[in-house]
Amino acid sequence: MKTPRLVQEFLVHTAERVPDKVALICQGKEWRYGELLGGAARLAHGLRERGVQRGDRVVIQLPNTAEVVISIFGTLMADAVFVPVNPSTKIDRLLFILNNCRATGMIGSGRCLNAAVLHRLRAEVPSLRTIVSCGAPIAGSNDSMVKSLAQVCEGMPAIPPPSRAIDVDLACLIYTSGTTGEPKGVMCDHSNVVFASGAIIEYLENQEDDVVIDVLPISFDYGLYQVLMTFRFGGTLVLEESFAYPAEILQRIERYRVTGLPGVPTLFAMLLRMDLSRYSLGSLRYMTNTAAALPVSHVRALRERFPGVKLFCMYGLTETKRTLYLPPAYLDSKCGSVGIPIPGTEAWIEDETGRRLGPGEVGELVVRGRHVMRGYWADPVATSERFRPGPIPGERLCYTGDLFRMDEDGFFYFVARKDDIIKTRGEKVAPREVEDVLHALEGVAEAAVVGLPDPVLGQALKAVIVPARPGLSAAEVLAHCRAHLEDFKVPRWVEFRDSFPRSPSGKVRKEELV
Repeated sequence: MKTPRLVQEFLVHTAERVPDKVALICQGKEWRYGELLGGAARLAHGLRERGVQRGDRVVIQLPNTAEVVISIFGTLMADAVFVPVNPSTKIDRLLFILNNCRATGMIGSGRCLNAAVLHRLRAEVPSLRTIVSCGAPIAGSNDSMVKSLAQVCEGMPAIPPPSRAIDVDLACLIYTSGTTGEPKGVMCDHSNVVFASGAIIEYLENQEDDVVIDVLPISFDYGLYQVLMTFRFGGTLVLEESFAYPAEILQRIERYRVTGLPGVPTLFAMLLRMDLSRYSLGSLRYMTNTAAALPVSHVRALRERFPGVKLFCMYGLTETKRTLYLPPAYLDSKCGSVGIPIPGTEAWIEDETGRRLGPGEVGELVVRGRHVMRGYWADPVATSERFRPGPIPGERLCYTGDLFRMDEDGFFYFVARKDDIIKTRGEKVAPREVEDVLHALEGVAEAAVVGLPDPVLGQALKAVIVPARPGLSAAEVLAHCRAHLEDFKVPRWVEFRDSFPRSPSGKVRKEELV
């Protein structure tokens, strides 16, 4: 098997080896590796013919469809940089991203690229040269700048154009959620992505017979990497638009004999509330979790419900892709840990003076390795804060902004985001600790803890709960907390909700809970 240097070679090399193997199952249709390679190659030629050059940025705003896969690899084969954007992104944010990265091209859904949106794109994004529409035709558009995917690919060769890209060229820009300000584009070069995907494949022990289901948006790096990794090791990807209907996901797992289920806490919380006996899920080999930590109670429940499945609890951030993973053999002895550094990397904990901390001490997680990304696009100030010099001149470390502690064996435990620490009665409270206690109470499906301003305490704790059963009361919740937490960690208020507000990647939007 050839070792890839560039991300597009994940598809190219596998298509050369097994062109007739099913690569993608999406919307009831199967796509073989050779078909996807041909589609991506035609798009690459079409983009080049329409003025997209090496290093240009192409924004891709598409749902989880075959077209988004073809668009990603077609953009890479054109030696350009793909910029995935969630289909639900509103026009003002979209315009910010397009102008921030000075995009040359955009590939979008015909449902979203209506006349009003096109007018704003042409008027407000001067760098745009070409717009490609997938799906429904664009009504009333005779602009030569706008073409359908079929028109751009028509008559183009099904063989990738010669590439001049090298591994330090950018492969993609992934924009962070921007909940604390304007979104920032994380610069990922080819070598970053090649290294990170290879390290994850190594510890997951992926093989060509793996079938991975992806229910996460491709604009979210966790969802994106399911595509990239599966095509690299030559498996089959079942691509779904979302996990809004978990029963349908279970049906797909059963039908296609899925072996890998990547998820986030929301998905696993839904699964734990379902009757799984109706489905034949014996094909599952592993499940993975990231985006937010799984509560310990959910880890235990998943192991009971899926006794033969390996569960990988992981931690990462867009700026490093994956950082830590807990080998399943340690789920009992290291309960609550998110593990050790991924293969080929290093991590440690520092205090605010830069001193490395020992076991049991809490400080900021620092990451060193080839997966540390290049920085933030056109934002040297933010880059200098997050990416700082390492021990070797010219090297970058990533300061994650997350607080951790480490045990005597070198296993890491997430404590809190620096910005999430709640200060009450002169004490510091990590929301995760209180949330773990809440999740241990029978009848709690999901829990989140936030701090509210208080003139006496500084901040007071509020617990927001999605109940798993009717009749759960605030008094019952508070009594449970008093039995398991110090007084200053007991919430003052309890609020019940049917669901949590969430980002497209499944993270709870805590700023909307206060």
